[in-house]
Amino acid sequence: MKKALILAPHPDDGEFSSGGTIAKMSREGTEFWYAAFSPCAKSVPEGFAKDVLYQELENAVAHLGIPPERIRTFQFSVRDFPEHRQSILEEMIKLRSEIDPNTVFMPNSNDVHQDHLVIHNEGVRAFKNCNMLGYELPWNSFKFSNDYFVKLNSDHLEAKWKAIQEYKSQAFRKYTNRELFDGLARVRGCQVNTEFAEAFELIRWIS
Repeated sequence: MKKALILAPHPDDGEFSSGGTIAKMSREGTEFWYAAFSPCAKSVPEGFAKDVLYQELENAVAHLGIPPERIRTFQFSVRDFPEHRQSILEEMIKLRSEIDPNTVFMPNSNDVHQDHLVIHNEGVRAFKNCNMLGYELPWNSFKFSNDYFVKLNSDHLEAKWKAIQEYKSQAFRKYTNRELFDGLARVRGCQVNTEFAEAFELIRWIS
């Protein structure tokens, strides 16, 4: 993977799902870009600035090797993505032209969140000539097709956890728990005879 793009409906989706993979591949020379489509202002807890998630995003991905100049953010309203499907597609086409990635990470095809499903569907349209991997967020999927695995070590998981910890505004969520992420990495690792791994849905692979 020479150049990869993370499509995150909301800030933190990339880190929760793929943080270990981003950390590993960044260290191996992959140039990662990150696109987040909503600041989730309607969901920000009281006491935090409405754009806090975009501030936290910049701090988080720094732990994974993504500098600020490779972050792109948009202002679509959280939970309203289906109403803006065409505009989201057009922004993705601009990203394709600007970044020209060979691999794109996006929500998997069985993600039940309406925003995530829009990003998946429009991502497939915009990046159909790229390698495409669907990432795993267990709390959003009734089922998941784990076809592609990335082996990780404890340093990659540590970087992932440091990134997740930057989202202080999201600390109230039950899934911001290190035991959950380490446990899932162990399960995925067991499936491919290694200690830790992250798994992805293989949407398309071109070689």
